[in-house]
Amino acid sequence: MSVADASSEIAPGLRPDAEAALLRVERLEKVFVLGGSRLRARTRHELRAVDGLSFDVRRGETFGLVGESGCGKSTAARCILRLVEPTGGRVLFDGIDLRRLAPAEMRRMRRRMQIMFQDPSASLDPRMTVQAIVEEPLEIHALGDRSQRRRRVQEILELVGITALQARRKPHEFSGGQRQRVGLARTLVLDPEFVVLDEPISAVDVSIQAQVLNLLRDLQQRLHLTYLFIVHDLAVAEYFCDRLAVVYLGQVMELGPRETLFSKPLHPYTISLLSAVPIPDPAVESRRKRIMLKGEVEAPGGAELRGCPFRPRCPVGREREICREVTPPLEERTPGQWVACHFAGELRVEEIRGTAAPASTAPVRENEPSGTDRS
Repeated sequence: MSVADASSEIAPGLRPDAEAALLRVERLEKVFVLGGSRLRARTRHELRAVDGLSFDVRRGETFGLVGESGCGKSTAARCILRLVEPTGGRVLFDGIDLRRLAPAEMRRMRRRMQIMFQDPSASLDPRMTVQAIVEEPLEIHALGDRSQRRRRVQEILELVGITALQARRKPHEFSGGQRQRVGLARTLVLDPEFVVLDEPISAVDVSIQAQVLNLLRDLQQRLHLTYLFIVHDLAVAEYFCDRLAVVYLGQVMELGPRETLFSKPLHPYTISLLSAVPIPDPAVESRRKRIMLKGEVEAPGGAELRGCPFRPRCPVGREREICREVTPPLEERTPGQWVACHFAGELRVEEIRGTAAPASTAPVRENEPSGTDRS
């Protein structure tokens, strides 16, 4: 069996409707139990890292999860892939409930869904050569013979800009951008349909970020990939994503197309995040208003928060009774734009932009080359 044939095989009888979203996440939850034991239950504390997260990812698109560090983005991604077992909810991949799959079935499904980790220095084995690192997934899944695996590794390394001579080296002999390319090659060697990108440019220099983003976009078009993009940089999200979900304390605050979320955001949290993005126009930057979020991120001592999770820091609903007592549902306010807020739209984005809308904060343009990082 060739590598190409084997990588497309999945468990029999699991081919669902091709018209549905490729990934559907429904009320996903992950609760970590911190401290304590069975004998000392009083000292135990539950941390709700993901709290009822729901969204879908369409075939061929780039869907972004945006939010501050610690909001649960990466944990949600690992729960989706079952690298971390979720506490509740459903994850449907191509109509298949991943939480119901047995370990052997889940391993076969992993050929279709992969993850590119944030820090290549931590995710690449320093004792192995690049050739061995990229070939390892093929060996684990018993795909092809040795010569077929070698050819596949050479093909995928060339695709990401790593030469055959460089494949003999170990990770420490590469720059940060090149290590990220090696990680990308390992992610793509199984020919997946769906790839989770966990902040793939946060560990590389700013000068290399544009190259990595353009390479990812080029490969998406050539290989017909679907991306789930984990990011905290709104400028990068505006450039790279098709649709986004703004996450706070493990919950979706606002979800919609990129153009809508950046031009007409409705949730105070989204607008607060946008107010922190610098505008490359000194005249507009001097006039615009910045929103400084104050208050506690969560209840003291791990106590459960009532009402809106963003209320303690919200510039609109901090003192309002309904925000204190009632959790706002995620509702569609405009076509394709979903918001979880009792007073959506009351804080206007124009207030943070001065008299003129900001120019795009994207760090790169689509016509910029995606050449190999030689630093």
